[in-house]
Amino acid sequence: MTTVEIEYCVPCGFRERALDVQRAILTSLERDLDRVSLAMGDHGVFRVTVDGEAVYEKSEDDYDVDGIVRAVRKRV
Repeated sequence: MTTVEIEYCVPCGFRERALDVQRAILTSLERDLDRVSLAMGDHGVFRVTVDGEAVYEKSEDDYDVDGIVRAVRKRV
């Protein structure tokens, strides 16, 4: 099974964004995952990893919840 981590910048106020992504991933893939966790960070970070490998980086990708879910699904 698979572990997903969503790391988000606390000072930037990305918590709601992280919760939206977490909710969307759980809605779509809950039965296929072991864990979806949130990790607090700083310096503008917003990163989604699957088993330690990044599938979304705010600095490299446009923010799209459905796109993030599709990227996670490809790794599951």
